[in-house]
Amino acid sequence: MADSILQHQLEKLAAERYPLHMPGHKRHIAPAPGLGCYAWDMTEIDGADDLHEADGILAAAMARTAALYGARRCWYLVGGSTVGLLAGIRALAPFGSEVIAARNCHKAVYHAMELGHLTAHYLTPPVDAAFGVYGSVTPAMVEAALTAHPRARCVILTSPTYEGVLSDIASIANVCHMHGVPLLVDEAHGAHYLPFAANYGWQGGAVAAGADLVVQSAHKTLPSLTQTAFLQLNGDLADPDEVERQLDVFETSSPSYPLLVSLDGCTSWLASDGPAAFARWRERLERFSAAVANLQHIKVMCFGRDTLADHPGFFAHDSGKILLQIGADGAAFLRAGGFEPEMVCGPNVLAMTSPCDNAYALDRLADVLHAWDEQNAPTPPAHLLPAPGNAAYTIAEALLRPAREVVLADACGETAAEYIWAYPPGVPLVAPGEKITQEFLDACRALDAAGTRLHHSVGKNGRCIAVL
Repeated sequence: MADSILQHQLEKLAAERYPLHMPGHKRHIAPAPGLGCYAWDMTEIDGADDLHEADGILAAAMARTAALYGARRCWYLVGGSTVGLLAGIRALAPFGSEVIAARNCHKAVYHAMELGHLTAHYLTPPVDAAFGVYGSVTPAMVEAALTAHPRARCVILTSPTYEGVLSDIASIANVCHMHGVPLLVDEAHGAHYLPFAANYGWQGGAVAAGADLVVQSAHKTLPSLTQTAFLQLNGDLADPDEVERQLDVFETSSPSYPLLVSLDGCTSWLASDGPAAFARWRERLERFSAAVANLQHIKVMCFGRDTLADHPGFFAHDSGKILLQIGADGAAFLRAGGFEPEMVCGPNVLAMTSPCDNAYALDRLADVLHAWDEQNAPTPPAHLLPAPGNAAYTIAEALLRPAREVVLADACGETAAEYIWAYPPGVPLVAPGEKITQEFLDACRALDAAGTRLHHSVGKNGRCIAVL
């Protein structure tokens, strides 16, 4: 067979820089030997089970994962956390109903609300002054929202956030359950919150905290292939039959067996090697924190001299995420030093770690940061998260109305007819149906000045925006 040009291009990229980004296997730990082998890339033949009606080997594999996490049920997802969010939200919130959602959810949550014609009542977390990222949703915010909107069918939160900020999920779950409302947690960046992880400094996670549906991207922080995720179910407020029906709607009818084997292999690795790997991970992170404590110009969120107490809007922070305030020039310096970061957004650069990192990768990162620190002045923080404008229409209503394009700078006071977001992290800065504010326009200008590309769901001309 002829060589793949794309394969050679990817191999070249992989060889050039160390990955401070997902997937969590870091091209270092294979989820299963020979993974991706065409010899067992098959369809639902007799004996191979069927992901959409599993009662054989796939059912047994998912049961192994559920037991590891302490969940009542687990579904393997081959469409990433996106398909879990789409199916989970639709299973909890019937067409045309109301939901309560954190405003910093991933765009997949917005797409679920769009498809379901849902009315969203938003919870907007505080913005951290030092790094310009969203803080935690509090139990009091959820209590107030549920009291104000008693017809809400579910609460949807993201914890940890893309930058590693956690909310008090256990307390929030208790509030939701007192109101008889299920809680769905987008824990895409927290698949490593297993019961044993608490022994090594990680929070307990949404499954242990009692969330009703939990969506986890195994590929983000664990050794599993890109596009693989888990959907975990707890309690009795989420109907497993309805979850399965919605997965049948949103997920491919031809799931990849190499991807499914990747998830089971990840589960086996966690069960056998996980505790020792997490202990080494914690040791590497603590060594990194000590090494960056004397940086003069670079801020590292919740590392070194920066502590959780410096961020009053945070309930907790996941130290597997290293958020650096070094800007686009600092990111270029990292690349020249042999590292590829996960995200560059405004002044912030995100480095993702995992239990599969090489033993001294973070030591080398600290060395590169010291070299940058000696050459450069501090990078000023930027406030790039505008408060959402009042929603004149639901997302679905706005997308069904006539629209036109206007110059972005002249759009203040108009109603958005499209999404605009920076990717990553993929949280909409504005959503269809929201009023466009001057604060939003200022954030767009600041992001553009920092070299951050904004994505539009409709307009392809970055200078314009689609409005009603």
